[in-house]
Amino acid sequence: MGYIKGKNIVLGVSGGIAAYKSAELLRLIKKQDAGARVIMTKNASAFVGSLTFEALSGNPVCTDLFEKEGNSSIRHIEWAKEADAVVVAPATANIIGKIAGGIADDALSTFLLAVTCPVMICPSMNTNMYEKVSVRRNIDILKKDGYFIVEPSEGELACGTTGYGRLPEPEEILDRLIYSLAPKDFMGKRVLVTAGPTREHMDPVRYISNPSSGRMGYAIARAAEHRGADVVLVSGPAGIKPPVNVEIIRTGSAKEMAAAVFKHMNKADIIIKAAAVSDYRPSVTAKQKMKKSEKEMTILLQKTEDILLELGKTKKEKILVGFAAETENLEKNAKEKLERKNLDIIAGNLLDGKTSGFGTETNKVILFFRNGDKEILPLLDKESVAHILLDRILELDAGSSSERNI
Repeated sequence: MGYIKGKNIVLGVSGGIAAYKSAELLRLIKKQDAGARVIMTKNASAFVGSLTFEALSGNPVCTDLFEKEGNSSIRHIEWAKEADAVVVAPATANIIGKIAGGIADDALSTFLLAVTCPVMICPSMNTNMYEKVSVRRNIDILKKDGYFIVEPSEGELACGTTGYGRLPEPEEILDRLIYSLAPKDFMGKRVLVTAGPTREHMDPVRYISNPSSGRMGYAIARAAEHRGADVVLVSGPAGIKPPVNVEIIRTGSAKEMAAAVFKHMNKADIIIKAAAVSDYRPSVTAKQKMKKSEKEMTILLQKTEDILLELGKTKKEKILVGFAAETENLEKNAKEKLERKNLDIIAGNLLDGKTSGFGTETNKVILFFRNGDKEILPLLDKESVAHILLDRILELDAGSSSERNI
Protein backbone atom coordinates (compact mmCIF):
# COMPACT_ATOMS: atom_id res chain seq x y z
CA MET A 1 0.00 0.00 0.00
CA GLY A 2 2.08 2.89 -1.28
CA TYR A 3 0.91 6.27 -0.04
CA ILE A 4 2.54 7.97 -3.03
CA LYS A 5 0.93 5.67 -5.59
CA GLY A 6 -1.04 7.82 -8.02
CA LYS A 7 0.20 11.04 -6.41
CA ASN A 8 1.72 13.91 -8.37
CA ILE A 9 5.25 14.40 -7.08
CA VAL A 10 7.40 17.31 -8.21
CA LEU A 11 11.16 16.93 -7.85
CA GLY A 12 13.14 20.15 -7.56
CA VAL A 13 16.82 19.87 -8.45
CA SER A 14 19.25 22.66 -7.61
CA GLY A 15 22.87 23.02 -8.64
CA GLY A 16 24.90 20.73 -6.41
CA ILE A 17 27.22 17.83 -7.17
CA ALA A 18 24.68 15.50 -5.54
CA ALA A 19 22.25 16.18 -8.40
CA TYR A 20 23.22 12.80 -9.86
CA LYS A 21 21.40 11.15 -6.93
CA SER A 22 18.23 12.95 -7.95
CA ALA A 23 18.01 10.80 -11.06
CA GLU A 24 17.94 7.65 -8.93
CA LEU A 25 15.40 9.24 -6.58
CA LEU A 26 13.19 10.00 -9.59
CA ARG A 27 13.45 6.38 -10.72
CA LEU A 28 12.38 5.17 -7.28
CA ILE A 29 9.42 7.57 -7.23
CA LYS A 30 8.26 6.28 -10.61
CA LYS A 31 8.67 2.72 -9.37
CA GLN A 32 6.05 3.55 -6.72
CA ASP A 33 3.56 4.27 -9.54
CA ALA A 34 3.55 7.98 -8.79
CA GLY A 35 3.38 10.76 -11.34
CA ALA A 36 6.63 12.72 -11.46
CA ARG A 37 7.67 16.10 -12.81
CA VAL A 38 11.01 17.85 -12.53
CA ILE A 39 11.95 21.50 -12.16
CA MET A 40 15.66 22.28 -12.40
CA THR A 41 17.76 25.35 -11.85
CA LYS A 42 20.16 26.35 -14.62
CA ASN A 43 23.09 25.38 -12.41
CA ALA A 44 21.60 21.92 -11.88
CA SER A 45 21.65 21.42 -15.66
CA ALA A 46 25.43 21.80 -15.52
CA PHE A 47 25.63 18.64 -13.39
CA VAL A 48 22.89 16.49 -14.95
CA GLY A 49 21.22 17.21 -18.27
CA SER A 50 17.48 17.83 -18.40
CA LEU A 51 17.08 15.04 -20.96
CA THR A 52 17.98 12.51 -18.26
CA PHE A 53 15.10 13.65 -16.07
CA GLU A 54 12.76 13.94 -19.03
CA ALA A 55 13.45 10.34 -20.01
CA LEU A 56 13.02 9.06 -16.45
CA SER A 57 9.87 11.05 -15.66
CA GLY A 58 8.15 10.75 -19.02
CA ASN A 59 7.33 14.46 -18.77
CA PRO A 60 8.90 17.69 -20.01
CA VAL A 61 11.35 19.29 -17.60
CA CYS A 62 10.98 22.89 -16.51
CA THR A 63 14.29 24.76 -16.40
CA ASP A 64 13.51 28.40 -17.12
CA LEU A 65 10.68 30.81 -16.42
CA PHE A 66 10.97 32.24 -19.91
CA GLU A 67 11.50 29.27 -22.18
CA LYS A 68 10.10 29.96 -25.62
CA GLU A 69 8.67 26.48 -26.03
CA GLY A 70 6.12 24.88 -23.76
CA ASN A 71 4.89 28.02 -21.93
CA SER A 72 7.15 27.31 -18.96
CA SER A 73 5.99 30.53 -17.27
CA ILE A 74 2.50 29.08 -17.03
CA ARG A 75 3.63 25.49 -16.56
CA HIS A 76 5.19 26.02 -13.15
CA ILE A 77 1.95 27.54 -11.81
CA GLU A 78 -0.12 24.66 -13.18
CA TRP A 79 2.30 22.17 -11.66
CA ALA A 80 2.00 23.94 -8.30
CA LYS A 81 -1.79 23.52 -8.38
CA GLU A 82 -1.56 19.82 -9.25
CA ALA A 83 1.29 18.77 -6.94
CA ASP A 84 0.57 16.47 -4.00
CA ALA A 85 4.11 16.74 -2.64
CA VAL A 86 7.40 18.39 -3.54
CA VAL A 87 10.94 17.19 -2.89
CA VAL A 88 13.91 19.50 -3.37
CA ALA A 89 16.99 17.28 -3.60
CA PRO A 90 19.67 18.42 -3.52
CA ALA A 91 18.80 21.73 -1.88
CA THR A 92 21.82 24.00 -2.04
CA ALA A 93 22.51 26.89 0.32
CA ASN A 94 21.39 29.18 -2.49
CA ILE A 95 17.91 27.71 -2.98
CA ILE A 96 17.44 27.37 0.80
CA GLY A 97 18.23 31.09 1.17
CA LYS A 98 15.78 31.96 -1.60
CA ILE A 99 12.95 29.95 -0.04
CA ALA A 100 13.62 31.41 3.42
CA GLY A 101 13.65 34.94 2.01
CA GLY A 102 10.65 34.53 -0.27
CA ILE A 103 12.74 35.20 -3.37
CA ALA A 104 11.31 34.04 -6.71
CA ASP A 105 13.81 34.72 -9.49
CA ASP A 106 13.84 31.40 -11.37
CA ALA A 107 11.47 28.55 -12.21
CA LEU A 108 12.16 26.48 -9.08
CA SER A 109 12.00 29.28 -6.50
CA THR A 110 8.87 30.74 -8.12
CA PHE A 111 7.22 27.31 -8.15
CA LEU A 112 8.05 26.80 -4.47
CA LEU A 113 6.30 30.06 -3.57
CA ALA A 114 3.18 28.93 -5.42
CA VAL A 115 2.73 25.43 -3.97
CA THR A 116 0.38 24.66 -1.09
CA CYS A 117 1.21 20.95 -0.68
CA PRO A 118 3.85 19.46 1.65
CA VAL A 119 7.41 20.41 0.65
CA MET A 120 10.44 18.37 1.67
CA ILE A 121 13.86 20.04 1.61
CA CYS A 122 17.03 17.93 1.46
CA PRO A 123 20.05 20.18 2.17
CA SER A 124 23.32 19.16 0.53
CA MET A 125 26.52 21.18 0.56
CA ASN A 126 30.05 21.47 1.90
CA THR A 127 30.27 20.97 5.68
CA ASN A 128 31.54 24.50 6.36
CA MET A 129 28.69 25.93 4.30
CA TYR A 130 26.14 23.76 6.10
CA GLU A 131 27.44 24.85 9.51
CA LYS A 132 27.50 28.55 8.59
CA VAL A 133 25.26 30.58 10.90
CA SER A 134 23.33 32.12 8.02
CA VAL A 135 22.55 28.72 6.48
CA ARG A 136 21.49 27.24 9.82
CA ARG A 137 19.29 30.29 10.37
CA ASN A 138 17.64 29.83 6.98
CA ILE A 139 17.01 26.13 7.67
CA ASP A 140 15.43 27.06 11.02
CA ILE A 141 13.17 29.52 9.20
CA LEU A 142 12.06 26.76 6.83
CA LYS A 143 11.29 24.46 9.76
CA LYS A 144 9.20 27.16 11.43
CA ASP A 145 7.41 27.82 8.15
CA GLY A 146 6.33 24.18 7.96
CA TYR A 147 8.82 22.74 5.51
CA PHE A 148 9.86 19.15 6.14
CA ILE A 149 13.66 19.01 6.43
CA VAL A 150 15.62 15.83 5.74
CA GLU A 151 18.91 16.50 7.47
CA PRO A 152 22.07 15.62 5.53
CA SER A 153 24.10 12.61 6.50
CA GLU A 154 27.73 12.48 7.55
CA GLY A 155 30.34 11.15 5.17
CA GLU A 156 32.95 11.93 2.58
CA LEU A 157 31.98 14.88 0.41
CA ALA A 158 32.91 15.66 -3.18
CA CYS A 159 35.34 18.34 -2.00
CA GLY A 160 37.36 15.68 -0.19
CA THR A 161 36.37 16.62 3.35
CA THR A 162 34.39 14.44 5.73
CA GLY A 163 31.45 15.75 7.71
CA TYR A 164 27.78 16.65 7.55
CA GLY A 165 26.38 17.90 4.28
CA ARG A 166 26.12 14.70 2.27
CA LEU A 167 22.77 14.15 0.56
CA PRO A 168 21.10 11.05 2.05
CA GLU A 169 20.72 8.04 -0.21
CA PRO A 170 17.67 8.13 -2.52
CA GLU A 171 16.03 5.24 -0.65
CA GLU A 172 16.13 7.27 2.58
CA ILE A 173 14.65 10.33 0.89
CA LEU A 174 11.88 8.21 -0.63
CA ASP A 175 11.14 6.79 2.82
CA ARG A 176 10.71 10.30 4.24
CA LEU A 177 8.55 11.27 1.27
CA ILE A 178 6.22 8.36 2.03
CA TYR A 179 6.22 9.43 5.69
CA SER A 180 5.17 12.96 4.71
CA LEU A 181 2.14 11.64 2.80
CA ALA A 182 1.06 8.80 5.10
CA PRO A 183 -1.86 9.41 7.48
CA LYS A 184 -0.80 9.90 11.08
CA ASP A 185 -3.56 7.69 12.48
CA PHE A 186 -1.13 5.96 14.86
CA MET A 187 0.07 9.22 16.40
CA GLY A 188 0.34 8.84 20.16
CA LYS A 189 0.35 5.05 20.01
CA ARG A 190 3.31 2.98 21.18
CA VAL A 191 3.94 -0.12 19.11
CA LEU A 192 6.29 -2.97 20.01
CA VAL A 193 7.28 -5.21 17.08
CA THR A 194 9.44 -8.33 16.99
CA ALA A 195 11.14 -9.53 13.82
CA GLY A 196 13.62 -12.01 12.41
CA PRO A 197 14.83 -15.40 13.64
CA THR A 198 16.54 -16.43 16.85
CA ARG A 199 19.71 -18.48 17.15
CA GLU A 200 20.10 -21.18 19.77
CA HIS A 201 23.77 -22.10 19.93
CA MET A 202 25.09 -25.65 20.31
CA ASP A 203 28.63 -24.31 20.38
CA PRO A 204 30.30 -21.04 19.34
CA VAL A 205 29.89 -21.77 15.60
CA ARG A 206 26.72 -23.88 15.29
CA TYR A 207 23.15 -23.03 16.15
CA ILE A 208 19.50 -23.96 15.64
CA SER A 209 17.59 -21.33 13.68
CA ASN A 210 15.22 -20.81 10.75
CA PRO A 211 15.24 -18.92 7.42
CA SER A 212 13.25 -15.89 8.61
CA SER A 213 14.61 -12.74 6.95
CA GLY A 214 12.83 -10.30 9.26
CA ARG A 215 11.25 -8.48 6.30
CA MET A 216 7.68 -8.79 7.56
CA GLY A 217 8.46 -7.43 11.01
CA TYR A 218 10.61 -4.64 9.61
CA ALA A 219 7.83 -3.73 7.16
CA ILE A 220 5.37 -3.50 10.06
CA ALA A 221 7.74 -1.32 12.10
CA ARG A 222 8.35 0.96 9.11
CA ALA A 223 4.64 1.25 8.32
CA ALA A 224 3.79 2.08 11.94
CA GLU A 225 6.49 4.76 12.01
CA HIS A 226 5.20 6.22 8.75
CA ARG A 227 1.78 6.50 10.37
CA GLY A 228 3.04 8.33 13.42
CA ALA A 229 3.58 5.59 16.00
CA ASP A 230 6.37 5.50 18.54
CA VAL A 231 7.96 2.18 17.57
CA VAL A 232 10.31 -0.22 19.33
CA LEU A 233 11.64 -3.03 17.13
CA VAL A 234 13.13 -6.08 18.83
CA SER A 235 15.07 -7.86 16.10
CA GLY A 236 16.81 -11.17 15.86
CA PRO A 237 19.75 -11.52 13.44
CA ALA A 238 18.59 -9.88 10.20
CA GLY A 239 20.63 -8.34 7.42
CA ILE A 240 18.15 -5.54 6.82
CA LYS A 241 18.66 -1.83 7.28
CA PRO A 242 16.42 -0.76 10.18
CA PRO A 243 13.65 1.80 9.62
CA VAL A 244 14.46 5.39 10.56
CA ASN A 245 13.10 6.91 13.78
CA VAL A 246 12.57 3.44 15.22
CA GLU A 247 14.26 2.25 18.41
CA ILE A 248 15.89 -1.05 17.51
CA ILE A 249 17.03 -3.64 20.03
CA ARG A 250 19.28 -6.39 18.67
CA THR A 251 18.93 -9.86 20.14
CA GLY A 252 20.28 -13.31 19.35
CA SER A 253 18.55 -16.07 21.27
CA ALA A 254 14.93 -16.60 22.31
CA LYS A 255 15.95 -15.82 25.89
CA GLU A 256 17.45 -12.48 24.86
CA MET A 257 14.41 -11.60 22.75
CA ALA A 258 12.07 -12.50 25.61
CA ALA A 259 14.00 -10.29 28.02
CA ALA A 260 13.85 -7.33 25.61
CA VAL A 261 10.13 -7.80 24.93
CA PHE A 262 9.19 -8.12 28.60
CA LYS A 263 11.27 -5.04 29.41
CA HIS A 264 9.35 -2.87 26.94
CA MET A 265 5.89 -4.46 26.97
CA ASN A 266 4.41 -2.30 29.73
CA LYS A 267 4.87 0.90 27.73
CA ALA A 268 3.33 -0.55 24.55
CA ASP A 269 -0.28 -0.09 23.47
CA ILE A 270 0.08 -2.60 20.64
CA ILE A 271 2.39 -5.62 20.44
CA ILE A 272 2.97 -7.35 17.11
CA LYS A 273 5.08 -10.48 17.34
CA ALA A 274 6.29 -11.23 13.82
CA ALA A 275 9.56 -12.89 14.89
CA ALA A 276 10.13 -16.58 14.17
CA VAL A 277 11.35 -17.70 17.57
CA SER A 278 12.99 -21.11 17.89
CA ASP A 279 10.84 -23.53 19.89
CA TYR A 280 13.83 -25.43 21.30
CA ARG A 281 17.40 -24.79 22.38
CA PRO A 282 20.21 -27.23 23.19
CA SER A 283 20.13 -28.12 26.88
CA VAL A 284 23.88 -27.57 27.03
CA THR A 285 25.94 -25.15 24.96
CA ALA A 286 29.54 -26.23 24.45
CA LYS A 287 32.09 -23.54 25.24
CA GLN A 288 34.37 -24.70 22.42
CA LYS A 289 33.63 -25.96 18.93
CA MET A 290 32.46 -29.57 19.02
CA LYS A 291 34.80 -31.74 16.99
CA LYS A 292 33.60 -34.23 14.42
CA SER A 293 34.05 -37.87 15.38
CA GLU A 294 33.10 -41.31 14.07
CA LYS A 295 30.35 -41.64 16.64
CA GLU A 296 26.74 -40.52 16.34
CA MET A 297 25.89 -37.37 18.24
CA THR A 298 22.69 -36.90 20.23
CA ILE A 299 21.74 -33.41 21.34
CA LEU A 300 19.16 -32.96 24.08
CA LEU A 301 16.79 -30.04 23.49
CA GLN A 302 14.70 -28.04 25.91
CA LYS A 303 11.83 -25.65 25.29
CA THR A 304 12.54 -21.97 24.83
CA GLU A 305 10.51 -19.15 26.33
CA ASP A 306 7.02 -18.90 24.81
CA ILE A 307 7.00 -15.12 24.47
CA LEU A 308 3.56 -14.85 22.91
CA LEU A 309 1.93 -17.08 25.52
CA GLU A 310 3.33 -14.99 28.37
CA LEU A 311 2.24 -11.78 26.67
CA GLY A 312 -1.27 -13.16 26.29
CA LYS A 313 -1.48 -13.85 30.03
CA THR A 314 -0.67 -10.27 31.00
CA LYS A 315 -1.77 -8.12 28.06
CA LYS A 316 -4.84 -6.56 29.76
CA GLU A 317 -6.14 -3.89 27.32
CA LYS A 318 -3.18 -4.09 24.97
CA ILE A 319 -3.79 -5.31 21.43
CA LEU A 320 -1.73 -8.45 20.82
CA VAL A 321 -1.04 -9.77 17.33
CA GLY A 322 0.80 -12.95 16.41
CA PHE A 323 1.88 -14.78 13.28
CA ALA A 324 1.50 -18.43 12.35
CA ALA A 325 3.75 -19.79 9.61
CA GLU A 326 2.49 -23.25 8.70
CA THR A 327 3.14 -25.98 6.14
CA GLU A 328 -0.31 -27.56 6.55
CA ASN A 329 -3.65 -27.16 8.37
CA LEU A 330 -3.23 -23.39 8.45
CA GLU A 331 -6.70 -22.42 9.64
CA LYS A 332 -6.89 -25.10 12.33
CA ASN A 333 -3.43 -24.34 13.71
CA ALA A 334 -3.83 -20.56 13.53
CA LYS A 335 -7.20 -20.56 15.31
CA GLU A 336 -5.86 -22.85 18.02
CA LYS A 337 -2.90 -20.53 18.57
CA LEU A 338 -5.18 -17.48 18.58
CA GLU A 339 -7.30 -18.92 21.38
CA ARG A 340 -4.57 -20.60 23.42
CA LYS A 341 -2.36 -17.53 23.51
CA ASN A 342 -5.17 -14.99 24.00
CA LEU A 343 -4.48 -13.01 20.83
CA ASP A 344 -6.62 -10.35 19.21
CA ILE A 345 -5.44 -11.09 15.67
CA ILE A 346 -3.26 -13.78 14.15
CA ALA A 347 -1.81 -13.57 10.65
CA GLY A 348 -1.47 -17.05 9.18
CA ASN A 349 0.45 -17.93 6.07
CA LEU A 350 1.38 -21.17 4.33
CA LEU A 351 5.07 -21.46 3.55
CA ASP A 352 5.67 -22.21 -0.11
CA GLY A 353 9.29 -21.04 -0.25
CA LYS A 354 8.67 -19.01 -3.40
CA THR A 355 6.09 -16.26 -2.96
CA SER A 356 4.98 -16.52 0.66
CA GLY A 357 6.78 -16.92 3.95
CA PHE A 358 10.43 -16.84 4.94
CA GLY A 359 12.86 -14.91 2.76
CA THR A 360 10.29 -13.71 0.22
CA GLU A 361 9.33 -10.13 -0.61
CA THR A 362 5.64 -11.05 -0.75
CA ASN A 363 3.17 -12.78 1.54
CA LYS A 364 -0.21 -14.44 1.17
CA VAL A 365 -1.88 -14.04 4.54
CA ILE A 366 -5.16 -14.94 6.19
CA LEU A 367 -6.12 -12.79 9.16
CA PHE A 368 -8.05 -14.51 11.94
CA PHE A 369 -9.79 -12.36 14.57
CA ARG A 370 -10.78 -13.06 18.15
CA ASN A 371 -14.51 -12.69 17.28
CA GLY A 372 -14.26 -15.56 14.78
CA ASP A 373 -13.99 -13.45 11.62
CA LYS A 374 -11.33 -14.08 9.02
CA GLU A 375 -10.00 -12.09 6.09
CA ILE A 376 -8.19 -13.70 3.16
CA LEU A 377 -5.65 -11.35 1.60
CA PRO A 378 -4.32 -11.83 -1.93
CA LEU A 379 -0.61 -12.19 -2.62
CA LEU A 380 0.85 -8.80 -1.68
CA ASP A 381 4.20 -7.23 -0.98
CA LYS A 382 4.98 -7.26 2.72
CA GLU A 383 4.63 -3.48 3.02
CA SER A 384 1.02 -3.73 1.83
CA VAL A 385 0.33 -6.59 4.24
CA ALA A 386 1.78 -4.46 7.04
CA HIS A 387 -0.53 -1.52 6.32
CA ILE A 388 -3.63 -3.72 6.05
CA LEU A 389 -2.73 -5.32 9.38
CA LEU A 390 -2.34 -1.86 10.93
CA ASP A 391 -5.72 -0.84 9.49
CA ARG A 392 -7.38 -3.84 11.17
CA ILE A 393 -5.63 -3.06 14.44
CA LEU A 394 -7.02 0.48 14.32
CA GLU A 395 -10.52 -0.86 13.70
CA LEU A 396 -10.15 -3.26 16.61
CA ASP A 397 -8.79 -0.51 18.84
CA ALA A 398 -11.69 1.79 17.95
CA GLY A 399 -14.14 -0.96 18.89
CA SER A 400 -12.36 -1.63 22.16
CA SER A 401 -12.35 2.08 23.00
CA SER A 402 -16.10 2.26 22.39
CA GLU A 403 -16.67 -0.70 24.71
CA ARG A 404 -14.52 0.87 27.43
CA ASN A 405 -16.45 4.16 27.16
CA ILE A 406 -19.88 2.54 27.59
